Amino acid sequence: MSGGELFICKCLCLLRVVEGSAAGLAQGTVRSTIDEFRKQALECPLPPAVELIGEKWAFLIVRGAFNNLQHFEEFQAGLGIARNILSDRLSKLVSGGILQRTPDSSDKRKVVYSLTPKGGALAPVVLALRQWGEDWGSGPADVVLADRRTGLPVRKICVEAQDGTVLKHEDLIWVSREVTEAARKGKAA
Repeated sequence: MSGGELFICKCLCLLRVVEGSAAGLAQGTVRSTIDEFRKQALECPLPPAVELIGEKWAFLIVRGAFNNLQHFEEFQAGLGIARNILSDRLSKLVSGGILQRTPDSSDKRKVVYSLTPKGGALAPVVLALRQWGEDWGSGPADVVLADRRTGLPVRKICVEAQDGTVLKHEDLIWVSREVTEAARKGKAA
């Protein structure tokens, strides 16, 4: 660590605090940094998101819904999941607003599970996790996600700066929303 920088994991995200430059922190004190970390960790949106979809079967059910699985039996056969676990996870995903449950118009005894807009917004999350698994786990899969219009594979999910520059984790810092708004206004002026 150079320049008196202290790196702290914050909700699986990195917070870089340079001595004396973080708002509200006494210059050079670790205790203040830990207190700030605790405050920010309690307000972080990541834990509730992980609580809802961070479990293996929940992700696989969402992936199944992206691949047009709709009925309980399809999820069970396609995922090899026990009925009681599937029932529990479907219920949680419905109550969390990720999936919606509607009667099947072709068979009134069945219901259809489909992604809500909130669930559809998980596409980049699912794809990023899959791509990470290919890079750091099982290796490239035989099937890739492609653009329906062109048939070409989609680009890798990455974090980009406002100008399109690809950023690595060491390029990132956490700042208050107020700081980003001020930076935008300053850039626009």
